Amino acid sequence: MSRFLHFASLGDASVEMTVGLFSKAYKNMKIKYFTDTDTALVEFSGHQVAQTKEINENIYVDLDVDGNLVNMTIEHASRQANISEVDYQQIESKSA
Repeated sequence: MSRFLHFASLGDASVEMTVGLFSKAYKNMKIKYFTDTDTALVEFSGHQVAQTKEINENIYVDLDVDGNLVNMTIEHASRQANISEVDYQQIESKSA
């Protein structure tokens, strides 16, 4: 199994970071930060969004038809979340 962390600048307007894991089932999560609007978008899956729920006036979550998390949007991200540094750590369960 291999893990990756990819960081890419998308010009002056946004920064994208991809955290992923390769195994039998490929999973991919993306974090995009748009500097022009101070908005962070965390993409958990590529599923179709069925509904958006407001957590508070600055945080929204998008869910698919089964209620699974698709995206999370954080407005005023520099004040709402520490996005200047992102860590990824996968914790493996200990086999008995």
